Amino acid sequence: MEERAPTGINPRIPNMARMYDYALGGKDNFAADREAVRKLFEMSPENRFVPLVNRHFLRRAVRHAVEQGVDQFLDLGAGLPSQGNVHEVAPKARVVYVDNDPVVAVHARALLATDESRVSLVQGDLREPDGILEHPDVTRLIDFARPVAVLFVSVLHGVADHEDPAGIVRAFREHMVTGSQLILSHLTREGHPEELVRRKEEVFAKSNTVFSYRGRPEILAYFDGFELAEPGLTAVTAWRPDDETPDPGLDAAGAWWLGGAGTIPA
Repeated sequence: MEERAPTGINPRIPNMARMYDYALGGKDNFAADREAVRKLFEMSPENRFVPLVNRHFLRRAVRHAVEQGVDQFLDLGAGLPSQGNVHEVAPKARVVYVDNDPVVAVHARALLATDESRVSLVQGDLREPDGILEHPDVTRLIDFARPVAVLFVSVLHGVADHEDPAGIVRAFREHMVTGSQLILSHLTREGHPEELVRRKEEVFAKSNTVFSYRGRPEILAYFDGFELAEPGLTAVTAWRPDDETPDPGLDAAGAWWLGGAGTIPA
């Protein structure tokens, strides 16, 4: 029996947000999404933990920002709502989630509708920073004259080199004042067999998002203008770890990500 999908959504093409949802144990996905995720799991068993370790990193990095006094967050490429969202980790902060996927927009708006005074979802493309920065819901909740945390968590590897991912980060940085933070994680090819990385990229090439596994120098360049917090740019499981990730499988999954947080210095 063919699964029904909302008008305008093709369930036969794997969708990155739905793949991520399935990998986290969610239900908002189709057979094509599940098959793509299973292929990734077959290539590397630790792949089943990849979304989880990234979500743990987000939680720790947001908590760090709150401890530094940040009370407003702009989460770019937020994906489908799942456990451990920014507004849950920072319950007193103002949060704007941004995603260009209409599937994300439908589900997120339904989930976030109960707290519109401090949380909103904007359907927008981070490749067009001005459209996001000038959006009424962004300007309503985010005051760029005060410190803000801008999140590029698990999103820039979906931006091709010719689309200038570093330039996109720079466009947002230009609107951030002293004390603002950049929270970023990115898939990396560092330390992994070239053939395995190539095969993984081929799986993503059949989805709605083409992924690029980048090296440390490329990812580190996104933090230009920011002062990295200790321990710097590192595997996400090694970034201020707690007792939440004791499983060796999680550490293996963390090796596929580099993550860090940086602050605009005085």
